Amino acid sequence: MKKTVEQTIVAPATPHGTSALAVIRVSGPETRSILKKMFHCESPTPRMATLATARHPETQKKLDSLLYIFYAGPNSYTGEDSLELFPHGNPLIVRSLIDAMCSLENVRIAYRGEYTKRAFLNGKMDLVQAESVADVIHSQTLSALDNAHKLLSGKFSKDVHELAHKLKDISARIELEVDFVEEEADPDFAGWKDRFSEIQEKVKDLIRHFKNSGAINKKPRIVLYGAPNAGKSSLLNALLKENRVLVSDIPGTTRDFIEVSLPLPSGEATLIDTAGIAEVAQNALDERSMEKSVEAIESADLAICLVDATQANTAEAQKQIAEAKEKGHWIVYSKIDLAGNAPIPSDVTLTLSSKAGTGLSELVQMLDKALFPEGETSDEYWITSERECAALREADAGLDRIQALLDTNPAVELIAFELRSVANSLAEIVGEISSEDVLQTIFNGFCIGK
Repeated sequence: MKKTVEQTIVAPATPHGTSALAVIRVSGPETRSILKKMFHCESPTPRMATLATARHPETQKKLDSLLYIFYAGPNSYTGEDSLELFPHGNPLIVRSLIDAMCSLENVRIAYRGEYTKRAFLNGKMDLVQAESVADVIHSQTLSALDNAHKLLSGKFSKDVHELAHKLKDISARIELEVDFVEEEADPDFAGWKDRFSEIQEKVKDLIRHFKNSGAINKKPRIVLYGAPNAGKSSLLNALLKENRVLVSDIPGTTRDFIEVSLPLPSGEATLIDTAGIAEVAQNALDERSMEKSVEAIESADLAICLVDATQANTAEAQKQIAEAKEKGHWIVYSKIDLAGNAPIPSDVTLTLSSKAGTGLSELVQMLDKALFPEGETSDEYWITSERECAALREADAGLDRIQALLDTNPAVELIAFELRSVANSLAEIVGEISSEDVLQTIFNGFCIGK
């Protein structure tokens, strides 16, 4: 599906807020007019950063001194004449520039995902690649980001096109059979079943490589738990390198669990600091706090039982350690700088001191390795779109029907019909066949400036 887009669109490509620089994107037939009326530039040089003064097209009031880069279509992201502005990052300046451009005829604010939608409509990328742009932007782990780049590079699209080519070759032969069906009563189906089986196995293999984008991007949850005053909040602050949580020598300071984002080398995890778990609750509030801590532990991808090394030999600590071992939780001794020469069991996961910084880097590396195991170094990729997977399943079902027809030596017209259905399913994946509703659903999930 390809069509010409008439209006020129403009939108900020950086988040709202104050910064050193911002980025504004422009795309469409009025791009050169904007350069002429706001920058007095008659003949822009493509792909060259230019320092200029931006002025309002009507009042000629100075709006900002900035850099811009002009891209001549079709050699741009959208395939149209495009412009990127790099003004100072004052929201007032960004808004005044956008308002000034939108005051011109046929220039308006872009819709969500409209730049990438235009890139698709103008043949700069297929629909799989367009969807993967959102994955590149929103990936929360390095493995998910690596996968998004593989999809954006066209690895999956190439496999789909190869399947479509094989189907096209068989289809040409079948259509020939249809044309001469009256002259040949018994078409020769020899070898067709094997060829369809080969194609279907590849389709099934692609289906097996489906992972929901929510699952592949899910931030793992790490829960710190232990007795009151075991040092959980101190450890959270030390890992974040900031005083995010109130710390006190008084047991029970943390009443509710606290969630923060913990940056790790391979991605972000959610780190949860829970209220201390004691043998006996002091009051109703203490009891409810411990109940919520247990709930958090049960939902964890990785639970760490933090034990005060100076209290590790108490009956209560030993009971908690035994329960943690039974559940497969990590056991980490804290306050190791205060433990003196106290013996440390060999099965303890790690010893550390939040105050002295001992063991913190080791803990970060261990968490990263456990939560973000190294992925494949090959070209293998995962399909993350429900839409693409549904189309593959439709193709697989169509191939099942073809195989059943071949077993009964049917009318060749029926096979040709089913073959066209399979081909259409593959075409839907890359966007060669797409309804406006499908496109609207996909691109509505994008941000305004992309």
